[in-house]
Amino acid sequence: MASYLWRKYADYVYKKWERTFLWDMLEPYRRPKSFTPLVTIYVAAFYTGVIGAAITEQLYKEKYWEDHPGEAVPLMKPKFYGGPWKVLKGDVLPPSE
Repeated sequence: MASYLWRKYADYVYKKWERTFLWDMLEPYRRPKSFTPLVTIYVAAFYTGVIGAAITEQLYKEKYWEDHPGEAVPLMKPKFYGGPWKVLKGDVLPPSE
């Protein structure tokens, strides 16, 4: 029984090496992998961020209108950027509150 198992194991190891050698020879001729899943994930992540920013800004406006009814809402400060930033149109925001 032991010799049978050793023979099966030797056949398995040899055939595995043979298969690897065969696929390594065919590798240069194989079709390249598709970028579709990666592009799909990046597009989904981008639009998730856009929707998240829109919801955040809307909540900011509603909170401001509750505290200051009838007034124009000033620009919202960037959440994740603490450096200098230029306002092209609109009111300049007051210093950090």
